Amino acid sequence: MASELRRPERTFTIRQLCLEFKATPRALRFYEDKGLLNPARQGLNRVYSYRDRARLQMILQGKRVGLSLAEIRDILDSYNKSEEGGITQKAKMLRKFRERIITLEQQRHDVEEAIKTLQTSCENLEKQLTEVRPDLLPKADDYDKVVRARVDHHHELAAK
Repeated sequence: MASELRRPERTFTIRQLCLEFKATPRALRFYEDKGLLNPARQGLNRVYSYRDRARLQMILQGKRVGLSLAEIRDILDSYNKSEEGGITQKAKMLRKFRERIITLEQQRHDVEEAIKTLQTSCENLEKQLTEVRPDLLPKADDYDKVVRARVDHHHELAAK
């Protein structure tokens, strides 16, 4: 019987993963320090496997939706090689994602209520100031500049 030749697994450099996932080398080293990634070494270079790449993808997805590193670790650690398709891991991820949806929906409700309260307060304050000291009312241009600066800052952070 001829022995089967095993094709070597494709590997990735830290640079390749950083470019693909728009992450920093510092972030990947941090995840390694926390035991979430375990790249092999070739001299001083880190060599990432498909498994590391998949784990990084899950880490970043978890962070993006607001999971803690402990929650992400719990999901990653639930992977069982003997299961077809990592079903336990997927079930745990589904449960965590559904919990996160509930939390975010509550936060959205809280934010909407806070905005309504602030809008009502602003209307009342503007009415009072208009009657007594209209010169103290902020100009619409001033408000627009602040909003534009915050939006620009948010876009800069998102681009990083």
